[in-house]
Amino acid sequence: MTRLTPYTAAMFRIDPTPSGELAASLSAARSTLWLPRAALSSCVRAVISRDTRGVNLDEAARYNHFPAAPVCSLVWYFHGEAVVLDPHRPAAPDTPGRPLPDCITFCGPFNRPVISRNPGPMHAMMLMLMPDALGQLTGLDPGAFLNRVVPASEVLDASWMALCRAVDEAPDDEARVALIDEFLAPRWRQLRPDAASPVRVYADWSRNLALRASVSGWGRSLRQVERRIKQWTGQPLRELRGMGRSEQAFFDAVVAGRSGEVNWSDVASSSGYADQSHLCRQSRRVTGFPPAELRRRIFADESFWAYRLWGFSESQLPDGEGLMEGSDGT
Repeated sequence: MTRLTPYTAAMFRIDPTPSGELAASLSAARSTLWLPRAALSSCVRAVISRDTRGVNLDEAARYNHFPAAPVCSLVWYFHGEAVVLDPHRPAAPDTPGRPLPDCITFCGPFNRPVISRNPGPMHAMMLMLMPDALGQLTGLDPGAFLNRVVPASEVLDASWMALCRAVDEAPDDEARVALIDEFLAPRWRQLRPDAASPVRVYADWSRNLALRASVSGWGRSLRQVERRIKQWTGQPLRELRGMGRSEQAFFDAVVAGRSGEVNWSDVASSSGYADQSHLCRQSRRVTGFPPAELRRRIFADESFWAYRLWGFSESQLPDGEGLMEGSDGT
């Protein structure tokens, strides 16, 4: 019997505490990330929580920056509210935006970066689901929700809404994550494709997706494979691979930055880009910023907490990362 690490036994919690100069430049707002057990990694990308209650934030620190991502999300606002800024506009007081339509919302995949603003203290949680898995679990078409945010009650059935209400009423974040895990684990165990294998980054997921698409259905030409992938995820394979490269470059830059200055040419090469210019163009498209500027803001700007959380997570995974094929995490 395979010995399970904490990462495979349940959702693995990462609650990084910045130290040194970084800690002095940031607030005491709490940001937490949970990564899924191996058996759920092809379904759940992560769960993240943000809590700014009791923290005195200035106006600039009340924004939230997120990159383009292929995932679909369920978002709970337990306290406070959010305004999603109009696309391709800066984080500024005069930028127009729209309030979230409900305290429990469903977000489709986004092929552009997103900025939101919290007018006051808030506490929220986001469940990030791989789009193909969401389609299998709910019958929803991810492509129909590209760049959209809608009330969860408009798109989810009674069983999912029962989960949403239970999470909303749970006493704390740990209880909420446990409810999500207990709801999804048995459902995904029944539906998980035979070709599914543990994944942790978008590049692994897109490769597995392409493999599954190539052995599914009658047609196996490149065009038919790409058509299946777009049907399953709402976006073309080229877009998904681009996001995978961008994420890999981000992680490579975080690792390289621990020992000093980042060599962006090396990061571009190791992440699969043609050159540094290619990396810069893709970084602007996915995050809204060139790589060096993004890195600077991650270490100096409170509103880039989500990037910081992902970056710090790389250094806090258990040895071996717990992704063992064949383990169902039960």
